[in-house]
Amino acid sequence: MADVRLTDQQWLGLIEQRATQPAAAVQRLRSRPRRPLLTDGRLFVIAADHTARGMLGVPGQPLVMADRRRMLDALLTTLAHPGCDGVLGSPDVLEELALLGALDGKLAFGTTNRGGIMGAAWELDDRPTAYAPQDLADCGLDGGKLLLRIADDDAGTATTLQWAAETVGQCARLGLPIMVEPLPYHHVAHPAAPGTAKLLDDDDALMRAVAIGASLGHTGSATWLKVPAGRDPHRMLATTTLPALILGGSPGPDPQATYASWEAAMAVPNVRGLVVGRALLYPPDGDVAAAIDRAARIVRPKGDW
Repeated sequence: MADVRLTDQQWLGLIEQRATQPAAAVQRLRSRPRRPLLTDGRLFVIAADHTARGMLGVPGQPLVMADRRRMLDALLTTLAHPGCDGVLGSPDVLEELALLGALDGKLAFGTTNRGGIMGAAWELDDRPTAYAPQDLADCGLDGGKLLLRIADDDAGTATTLQWAAETVGQCARLGLPIMVEPLPYHHVAHPAAPGTAKLLDDDDALMRAVAIGASLGHTGSATWLKVPAGRDPHRMLATTTLPALILGGSPGPDPQATYASWEAAMAVPNVRGLVVGRALLYPPDGDVAAAIDRAARIVRPKGDW
């Protein structure tokens, strides 16, 4: 399949509509043709909620995601692939895609907590600044996502845990699936940014975070875990029976190694698919269509879409 590009007419029309018909975006989200969450037990979702917490770059291109037209081109290419089930995004991105008709027959998941601005002194204060659970329902979305960064050296994690548990419970009451992304973090001293938050590269810490994330709220009936493949995905996910989706993270220097790690993770019984963003929207070789097709075939090797 080829890349899909916005025409100048589409781009300028989108900008005009945002100004002159501000209510149209949510109306389009609510009225779009819908589909079931699962049709074959597998999910391949593209992630596009990074900019809402100030994450604007990929390795070698620190501000590339600030180009919204380029991002929309990549998302349209992704959503045009029959193996892509939908998108996870912030309100602005989902509304733009809805106005462009790209979400018809696709799943749309809304991000919740984007208050942990990348690089800020309060980065691990992951309070909600996007969709609340009721907003997900009111806007006609298919579910939500929350980031749960657990840092033993940051007391603010306790507040985040309390809020996350309440969000999981509210989504369960509304019958909306919620992707919980539990990650172990810690502070690293840095001359230019004291207390910089970093992902903790430790398999035991990741497994512990997954166990905590799986136990949030009064029920796990709505919870889907969104986790890195890790070095040993079987061991990591042995701590739970909940369904899991593998996240992609930043584009790495060796795409083939990344694809291989996703393929290995798909062999874990409770892994149901992928939720990948930057690694596919901004692949090192720039070929979005090829990256999307490769990921889609990892989720559904037989090409059954």
